[in-house]
Order: sequence, then C-alpha cells, then structure tokens
Amino acid sequence: MSDTILRNTALDVAASSVREVNRALKSAAEGAFEVMNPGGAHALACGLYAPVSVTIKGHAGYYCAGMNKEASVTVEGNASTGVAENMMSGTVRVTGNVSQSAGATAHGGLLVIEGDASARCGISLKGAEIVVGGSVGHMSAFMAQAGAMVVCGDAGEALGDSIYEARLYVRGSVASLGADCIEKEMRAEHRTQLADLLSRAGMTADISDFKRYGSARQLYNFKIDNAY
Repeated sequence: MSDTILRNTALDVAASSVREVNRALKSAAEGAFEVMNPGGAHALACGLYAPVSVTIKGHAGYYCAGMNKEASVTVEGNASTGVAENMMSGTVRVTGNVSQSAGATAHGGLLVIEGDASARCGISLKGAEIVVGGSVGHMSAFMAQAGAMVVCGDAGEALGDSIYEARLYVRGSVASLGADCIEKEMRAEHRTQLADLLSRAGMTADISDFKRYGSARQLYNFKIDNAY
C-alpha cells in the first residue's frame, strides 16, 4: 500500500490487528490518521519516527506511543501502563487518566495527561517534559535525571525520590518527599519555564500557586558514614 493511500486514513484495530495498524503508521512519512476501535489494545502507535498525526479514538493499553519520535499522538480516552515510555521527541496527549510509569525513561518531547496519573509518573525521566492536569501517585519522578514535570493537582508519597536534576512543579499538596528531594526557590527562569509548559499543554493555572522541588544533591557522592 502506498504512502499516498495511507495519508488521512482511518485504521480499524477490530478489522485488522495492532501489528497491521502499527505497520501502516510506521510506513507513512507524514499525514493524519485515526485509529478506530482500539479496545484497550497494547503497544498501539509504538516506535513511530516521522511527523505523523495519530488520534486513537478510545482507550489504549500498555506502552501506547512508546519510543515515539517526531509523531503527535492523541489518546481520546485512558491509557494503561507505560504510555510514552522512552519517548525521544514529538508530543503525546491523553485526554483521560493514565496508569503507572507514564513517560518512563523519556528522553525528549512533551507528554500531556489531562486527567490523573498513577504511581511512578516520570520514573527515570531523562529529558522529556510532562504536564499532568490532575494528580500523580506515589514515587513519581523517582530517579528523574533531567527534564521537567508539572502537576496541577496533588502528588503522592515519596515525590522525587533519589532525583537528580529534573525540575518538579506541583500546584497542590505533596504527601511526602522522597530521599534527597526538597522544596526549592522559584526564580524567574522557573516561572518562565512553567508558563511555557502550561501554555504548550493547553492548560490554564496561576503560576503563583505552584511550588518547585528538586535535588538536595546529597546523594551524588559516596559517603562512608552511609556504609553499613
């Protein structure tokens, strides 16, 4: 099937298979696609590496839009574990809620979650940006190395545990901070970054309501007093 035929095409998971839908998406260099009847299928729109636009018309299962590069993927519903896992660039948006490990190890791009995210959102974040319209669960931003995460709601226990240099912005309450994560000063550069992230995510919030969290940098070097 030619790329010209594939452009602006509706792809039906129920009438074919996830493998065939993904093959069609990956074969296109550009264009807009609608994925119909996803039915919570796993690994939808994974491994895309071209500036295509994909709208998934319903709920998605595990690892939706994983390893994304350049593509713009929208899930009109909820997504399960590992949405946008290891994303390199592009944009992934979920209009509903997501399960655990959203944006895990993501190196670049923007992940927007309009609802809530479960545990470990942004775990081992490596440079991507995540904006959550609702709240995040426990251990979010665990070992986050670079990038930024904005939470417009509340954060669960152990936020930013063992964090490196990622920036965390939380509007609501934080149940507890993880090891080596502290509240930090909100300077002009951080307010500018926060405003930009909210704008690109299409969300409106008062920047003055947010607090910034990051690394105390006490775990960067080995200390003999911590040895047992």
